[in-house]
Amino acid sequence: MLNIVIFGPPGSGKGTQSENLIKKYNLAHISTGDLLRKEISTNTQLGALAKSHMDKGELVPDDVIIGMIDSYLDRMGNVNGVIFDGFPRTVAQAQALKELLASYKTSVAVCLNLEVPNDELMTRLIERGKTSGRSDDNEETIKARLDVYDKQTKPVLDFYKKEGVAVNIKGVGSIDAIFADIADAVDSKNK
Repeated sequence: MLNIVIFGPPGSGKGTQSENLIKKYNLAHISTGDLLRKEISTNTQLGALAKSHMDKGELVPDDVIIGMIDSYLDRMGNVNGVIFDGFPRTVAQAQALKELLASYKTSVAVCLNLEVPNDELMTRLIERGKTSGRSDDNEETIKARLDVYDKQTKPVLDFYKKEGVAVNIKGVGSIDAIFADIADAVDSKNK
C-alpha cells in the first residue's frame, strides 16, 4: 500500500495537493475531522466517546482517533493506499499510526512536508478567510495557529525524518509545478 502523510502548516496547500494525490494514485483519503464528524453523525461508540470530549471543549484523545482510523482502514478493504490529511498532529499520534499500520503489514511510504514562508502563509490564509468564511481571516488568529503548529505539530516532521520517509517540498509556485515535485517524491519512495 502507498500510504502518504501530507504535512505542513495551515495554508500550505495540503487540501489542494491531497486532491491531486488522490486522483493520480487512486488513494483513499483520511481526514480526521471528516472521520470524527462521520462517527458522531452515525452514533458509533467511538463517535459518542469523541463527542463527550468535544462537548466539554477537550481534545479527542489519541486512542479514540486511532480507533476511528483503525475502524476506517478495516472497512476500506482493498485500496492502493491512504493519504493522511491533518494527521498525525503529535509525535505520539505518529508512533500510534506506525503501530496501527504495522498491524496491517504496511507503513507510511512518504511524509510530504510542504514548506511555505510565514509571510506567504499569512497572505494565503487571510485570502482564504475572505472567500471561504473560515475563522482564520485575521493576523492575530493566523499567528496563533502558526505558533501552535510550530510548537506542537512540527516535531512530527522530526519523527518522519528519523523514519527516513520525510521529503521537503517547496510549497510556493504554481499548483501544477508543486504537484510535479510531489509526484516525483512519491514515485521515488514508491519503487
